[in-house]
Amino acid sequence: MTFVLDTNAVSALMRGDAAVVARLAATERTDVAIPHPVVAEIAFGIERLPRSKRRAVLQERFDLICSEIGRAEWSDAVSHAYGRIKAALERRGTRIEDFDAAIAAHALAVDATLVTANVGHMTRIPGLRIEDWARE
Repeated sequence: MTFVLDTNAVSALMRGDAAVVARLAATERTDVAIPHPVVAEIAFGIERLPRSKRRAVLQERFDLICSEIGRAEWSDAVSHAYGRIKAALERRGTRIEDFDAAIAAHALAVDATLVTANVGHMTRIPGLRIEDWARE
């Protein structure tokens, strides 16, 4: 696995963002994964919406993306990376949301690059490689 997708990258795919879709199309599917915290965040966002055509379309798009892209499993290595991230950021007084730390931990644990538009936030994490496919 080379790339782990953050929630905003999956959202960009769901919106059909041309740059993100093109970059994914140029990347081997086996080189890309979605961590389970991203699945949880997107599922929550969809569930919050009232029953509507928009919600149904978003669910269909999300289901399609999930069927095409594998998961980055939560392993012991991810848990240890999560602990290191949270502790390091807390020591520096630059804490981030738990799900953000968990998503970054998935990338670090498998030595992958995190694909995110949240560059300013994620650059606080030591050793994390970041790409913003929407801006490249």
